[in-house]
Amino acid sequence: MPVKKILVVDDSPTERHALFELLTKHGYQVITAESGEEGIEKAKSELPDLVLMDVVMPGLNGYQATRTLTRDEATKHIPVIVCTSKGQETDKIWGLRQGAHDYMVKPVNGEDLLLKIAAL
Repeated sequence: MPVKKILVVDDSPTERHALFELLTKHGYQVITAESGEEGIEKAKSELPDLVLMDVVMPGLNGYQATRTLTRDEATKHIPVIVCTSKGQETDKIWGLRQGAHDYMVKPVNGEDLLLKIAAL
């Protein structure tokens, strides 16, 4: 299934803007959310083809939000790629255990991200 609509969940306006610019320039429809809670709501209402999830956010963190999305009947089919500054191997393992499809460390390389999206 080709990815057309992507939900970017990140509390940083700079990160949201950078990903929005990169993805829209390559033809993707982008929705944004500023928190884990808002990300879950938008994933359920918009049903994107992919979620890019930050980890370190106030309230519900990205691991919790990923776990919620990947275990909910309405959203478990949506792949989640964690995009975070947390680069330890244990962080990556934990992210994948929460149901993430892939894990990328910030600053995210745009070409690498586009290749991962194209491979879905």
